[in-house]
Amino acid sequence: MRFGLLGTGHWAAETQGAALAAHPEAELVGVWGRDPAKARALAERYGIRAYDRPDELIADVEAVAVALPPDIQSDLALRAARAGRHLLLDKPLAFTTEDADRVVDAVEERGLASVVFFTRRFAQPVEDFLTRAAADGGWDGGRATAFASIFRPGNPYGGSPWRRERGGLWDVGPHTLSVLLPVLGPVAEVTAVGGPRGAAHVLLRHRSGAVGTLALTLDARPAAVAHSCDFYGEQGVAAVPDAGISPVEAFTAATDRLLRAARTGTGDPCDVRFGREVVAILEAADASRRLGRTVAPR
Repeated sequence: MRFGLLGTGHWAAETQGAALAAHPEAELVGVWGRDPAKARALAERYGIRAYDRPDELIADVEAVAVALPPDIQSDLALRAARAGRHLLLDKPLAFTTEDADRVVDAVEERGLASVVFFTRRFAQPVEDFLTRAAADGGWDGGRATAFASIFRPGNPYGGSPWRRERGGLWDVGPHTLSVLLPVLGPVAEVTAVGGPRGAAHVLLRHRSGAVGTLALTLDARPAAVAHSCDFYGEQGVAAVPDAGISPVEAFTAATDRLLRAARTGTGDPCDVRFGREVVAILEAADASRRLGRTVAPR
C-alpha cells in the first residue's frame, strides 16, 4: 500500500517515517509538512519526494499517516478520507467532537480503513491483558497516572505549542483512556479539576457503574515522573503491563492493523470511531474543569 506522510516533526521522522520506510507491505511515497525545509530533509533521509501541497500527496497514495497537531490533523484527515484514502492517525483525533464526527462520517460513507495510534494499544502484552480483564469483568474501577515532564531542555516535544496550551489532558489523557475504556466501558459522566503544574485530575463514571480516575500532567517535577494504570474489583488489583516495545515497533503493528482492516473490511478496535469516543471524553473533561460541574460526553 502506498503511504503519504503528513508532518515533519520528531514523531513523524523518528517513529512514523522510520516504521513506514522499513515496512515490508508499505511503500512510503512522499512527505508534506508546514516547513518545506524540514520536508525536503525528511524526503532526502528516506529517499522519497517532498510535496509542496498536501492534496497533491493525498492524490498520489492509497493511505496517509498523520503526525500533526490535532486541529490540523482533523482537517487533513477529512480531506484524505473524502479522496478515498485510508487513515493512520495520531491521537487525539481532533480537538472537538464536531471535527471528529466529520472524519468518522467520511470514513464510514466510503468504507475506509482507519487506525488511531494509541501507542500502548499496539503492544501485544497490553492487548492480551485488556482482553483478559474485559472478559473477567467484576471491576469496580481503574486508576491511571501519567506524569510526564516534557518541558526540560532537550525534550523533543517541549516546544510543541498545542501541548503547552492543552496540557496533559489532551496529550497523555488519550493514552490512559485507550486502556481504561476497553475494560470499564463507555463513560456517562466526567468531572475534572485542575491541579498544580498544569495537572488535570479527572473522575469518570462509566455506564457500567465503575469509576475511573486519571491524574495527568506534562510538567511534573522530575522526581515525580510516573506512569501506571491498574484495575481493582473482584479479581483484586491488576496492573497493566509495560508495553515492552519501542514506538517504531508499535507503529509497525499499527500499520499491520490498518493493512488488515483495509484488506478484510473489518473495523479496528482503535479506529476513528473509538478515537471520536476519546475526544468526547476529553472535551467533557475540559468543559467540567472550566465550568466547575459534571459534564456528560456528547
